[in-house]
Amino acid sequence: MSGNTIDPMHWGAPAPDVLRGLAEAQAEGAGRKLPPVDKWNPAYCGEIDMRIARDGTWFYLGTPIGRPALVRLFSTILKREDGKHFLVTPVEKVGIRVDDAPFLAVEMRKERDIRGPLLRFRTNVDDWVGCDREHRLRFEAGAADGLMPYLHVRDDLWAKLTRAIYYDLVDIGEERMIDGQPMFGIESGGEFFTMANAQQMRAAL
Repeated sequence: MSGNTIDPMHWGAPAPDVLRGLAEAQAEGAGRKLPPVDKWNPAYCGEIDMRIARDGTWFYLGTPIGRPALVRLFSTILKREDGKHFLVTPVEKVGIRVDDAPFLAVEMRKERDIRGPLLRFRTNVDDWVGCDREHRLRFEAGAADGLMPYLHVRDDLWAKLTRAIYYDLVDIGEERMIDGQPMFGIESGGEFFTMANAQQMRAAL
């Protein structure tokens, strides 16, 4: 190990088994964008000292994993069940800790398709996700940071949007009447995603 880069050959158990399982998973998923983790139900093998921080940084034994390709590989076998996150291979499942959302949306593009405006987001592991009925935006009230926006990436995994992207959403947002109430929100992929009550939003801006 040198600097902030983790050498997986020096990891303690069960991390080497996770890496071997990942290689098998990638082989099984050849030709697919992602391994079929939804079809795997292996035995639970305990927790490992791996954490995804609020800023999207992955840590092992308290040290940042400095290889983006390795983080990308781990992200493809990430699974969430009953509010907990796991790395899953065909033969084992290990628990990890996620401080907030497992992904971070770091870039947004404004496009159009036959449904009208379409927002596409790039995550910190270089996945592009189009915001629509299947990949929804949600907004949660934060204690100190105001509204916190999240994008559904896949299964039960979400990406938190950066504050810069959140402000971009506010700039392009609009008011609409929803169930008789004026709401402020974003249109994308033929859907309208409400952020907050329009009057409250105007007061906050």
